[in-house]
Amino acid sequence: MAVSHRRLSVGLGLAGLACALLGGCLLFLGPLFVRQQVIKNVRINPSSISFQMWKDIPVPFYLSVHFFEVLNPKQVLRGEKPVLSQRGPYVYREYRVKTNITFHDNDTVSYLEYRHLFFQPDLSNGTEDEYIVVPNIMLMGAAVMVEKLPNFVKLLLSGALASLKQEAFMNRTVGEIMWGYEDPLIDAINMIIPGLLPFKGKFGLFMDFNNSNSGLFTVNTGMSNISQVHMVDSWNGLKKVNYWRSSQCNMINGTAGEMWPPFMSPTSLQFYSPDACRSMTLVYEQSGQFQGVPTFRFVAPKTLFANGTDYPPNEGFCPCLQSGIQNVSTCRLNAPMFISHPHFYNADPSLVNAVEGLHPSKEQHGLFLDVHPMTGIPMNCSIKLQLNLYIKHVSGIIQTGQIKPVVLPLLWFAESGSIEGSVLKQFYTNLVLLPSVLEYLQYILLGLSAPLLVSAAVLMARRKRGAALKSPRAPRQSHPLL
Repeated sequence: MAVSHRRLSVGLGLAGLACALLGGCLLFLGPLFVRQQVIKNVRINPSSISFQMWKDIPVPFYLSVHFFEVLNPKQVLRGEKPVLSQRGPYVYREYRVKTNITFHDNDTVSYLEYRHLFFQPDLSNGTEDEYIVVPNIMLMGAAVMVEKLPNFVKLLLSGALASLKQEAFMNRTVGEIMWGYEDPLIDAINMIIPGLLPFKGKFGLFMDFNNSNSGLFTVNTGMSNISQVHMVDSWNGLKKVNYWRSSQCNMINGTAGEMWPPFMSPTSLQFYSPDACRSMTLVYEQSGQFQGVPTFRFVAPKTLFANGTDYPPNEGFCPCLQSGIQNVSTCRLNAPMFISHPHFYNADPSLVNAVEGLHPSKEQHGLFLDVHPMTGIPMNCSIKLQLNLYIKHVSGIIQTGQIKPVVLPLLWFAESGSIEGSVLKQFYTNLVLLPSVLEYLQYILLGLSAPLLVSAAVLMARRKRGAALKSPRAPRQSHPLL
């Protein structure tokens, strides 16, 4: 019996030591193992798990476009406030594919990413054949562009516009506005003012968006320094752009907007947007979960499109009007175009009040990115921007009537997508479930080690006590009384 107790106590002691040792190893080596696996699999390397996800984005992306129809064009020509009605959304499935992938010796890789859009009638509120009344973008844009030219040039242009029966507002289909329409006005303007419009034939707001690439990106692979993975090294061979008036505003910062370096902190993230012609900084808002995956949510700060008066670092993006809109004429053929948040969300209230029909709200019009902080991979996102045209009465161009100066919303769009299906399942299993199992296992082992060691010690003490009680005692000796 004593032998069995001794064996049991020794067995419990060894088991306790083993649990303590394994738990301690997992406590210190588990996070290191997970970190090494993350580093190994988020680098831009054909052998990494995320490479195929980076190369051919498996996430279903959708482009949703909302147009602003002008309900009172005749009254606007007389100087009244524009009344707008939102139409849509017109939804397109977006596919992105990287081509010309070339790895370089300095731990960078270059590529072209093409976008292909396909109309989704079942997800849309309307068809591409619907007509919408919008400003004549070519006419109104050209009018503002030639405002400071001699009067005879403006009168000549106005006469050409009249002969072509061009008016300040036009009734076009969604498809024409999006993908282009033949307009004799383009050739007429180029004949009168050579070089004003560096294109011919068709004009459409999204002509360069479909079946085209966003420029040659060269980004860091992270092979030598994981903190630099996906960071843009150059765009179209440039280390900085030359659209803006300050070196800071011209800087190409952050990533290409698809993934970020792993082990993110809840502060901010940056990306370069060719569509906006600038780098953008989003700020941390809150932690959350997407389908069980922990995320950091990043949103646009109020200073993103603030003017130089309200936010001096943005002075380089000027000339500015009110806060909340950014003049992009320098990268949009000098046309009086502005970008903003939809419905002038987070903008100067005067912009919203200058028209009727806008209802800005954070829930509907605020952009966001939900990123898994351990890997830097977005789980859920919706990037939203609004395109606006500055219109006004221009002396000498009779087609502009008595239009009061106004930044008129044309449309807003959202590019949205979220990881789902087998990709989400694989992501959750490898990067959430497995690390959680390892974490719980280490605490279970450490938790078991204490009672096992205590039980072994108790059994050992009892065995020694029992042995002491059973050992023969020495007989007492009596001493005679004197």
